[in-house]
Amino acid sequence: MARFLIGTVPVVGHIGPAAPIARKLVERGHAVWWYTGKAFQATVEATGARFAPIVSGLDYSDLSNVPEAWLAQRNALRGLDQLKFDLKHFFIEAALGQVQDLQALLQDFPADVLLADNCFRGAAWVHELGGPPWAEFGTTVLPARSRDTAPFGLSVQPSASPLGRLRNRGLHWLLQSVLFRDVQTYMNAVRARLGLPPVAQGFFDVTSAYLYLQGTIPAFEYPRSDLPAQVHFIGPLLPNPPAHFTAPTWWEQLRTHRPVVHVSQGTVATEPADLLVPTLRALEGENVLVVATTGGRPVEDVAFVPLPQNARVERFIAHYHLLPHVDVMVTNGGYNGVQMALAHGIPLVVAGKSEDKPEVAARVAWAGVGIDLKTKTPKPEQIRTAVKKLLSEPVYKDKAQLLQAEMARFDAPIQAVELLEQLAQSRQPVLRGKPVSR
Repeated sequence: MARFLIGTVPVVGHIGPAAPIARKLVERGHAVWWYTGKAFQATVEATGARFAPIVSGLDYSDLSNVPEAWLAQRNALRGLDQLKFDLKHFFIEAALGQVQDLQALLQDFPADVLLADNCFRGAAWVHELGGPPWAEFGTTVLPARSRDTAPFGLSVQPSASPLGRLRNRGLHWLLQSVLFRDVQTYMNAVRARLGLPPVAQGFFDVTSAYLYLQGTIPAFEYPRSDLPAQVHFIGPLLPNPPAHFTAPTWWEQLRTHRPVVHVSQGTVATEPADLLVPTLRALEGENVLVVATTGGRPVEDVAFVPLPQNARVERFIAHYHLLPHVDVMVTNGGYNGVQMALAHGIPLVVAGKSEDKPEVAARVAWAGVGIDLKTKTPKPEQIRTAVKKLLSEPVYKDKAQLLQAEMARFDAPIQAVELLEQLAQSRQPVLRGKPVSR
């Protein structure tokens, strides 16, 4: 039996992928503690792991803990400036408290391995300060720097040609030395407060030299001839079936011959005017059934009068139950939702421009499994045209089903845990091509 200490930033999209791993570690007899925000205590304990709350760090699972001045400053920013604000304050600055809390936890629970999401810097810094080896798991597309790809964040298609590699090298320099230079300076200043030396690695680079778990399949990710050997594709980290499900009164309508179009903006960027309402308007009168979920917002925020006869709006429906009935998914590009759709062979219309969503959308287009609208606020006619294209041209469905078949060959929790067990046993980097100890 080994001891694993998990650390995740207190955001849904970072908690979800860790849950199947934590559950499988517990099932295999390992001791697991999980450090994150208080709002996720029930989620953590449902896996069998012991919950360890954020104490010294910033627990922004409850926004009332965030200084009002920070929120006001952040909300006044847009695009790249807002992203850089988030990186500095919610990820880099927050890591100081993470280090303090993790070091205290390690006194009571001397973990063999730290496991953290790729935005949780505290684990890396605790390791540098003498802590145990650590592993990362991805919560979005693979951000690994490569000569064959443009930098993460630019949503530029890859190119391994001589000219493409020249372009990539120039863009990497531009991003690191110009656009994100202040973020790098900020990170090294925060590291200095812990007595750590400056680093040249950017925030989005793969930083664990031991193990990086990428929750998808190679066919969804840009090929890299120089992919770090510690990066392992393990297949999508899908949630367990919900314990309870009460079907809406209209559920049997999913079984008619009409195509079903599902539109969702996840649980974070839930402004209905961005995507939900335009999709309802776009498909009004079309021979489809539109199922919209609000991500927890009141249905009244989305439903306009009169609501189209072919539309059904709910606050939440578990994808486990809904997606087997869906023919096309319209999404703002949340990574976990896209992986869920592809695991069901569903082609996608993607409209997202914040956080990592443009990169997710770019890979959907690159893999041929959907259409990238390249905007956060598409017009109804853009959505209508894209949905009709996916329904009428089988190539998108065919490619989505190819990815579905490949995903079915993976068991992400098992593969993640076997790799983590090897790290706990060897305390050495776990590299591709080497047999996994069982």
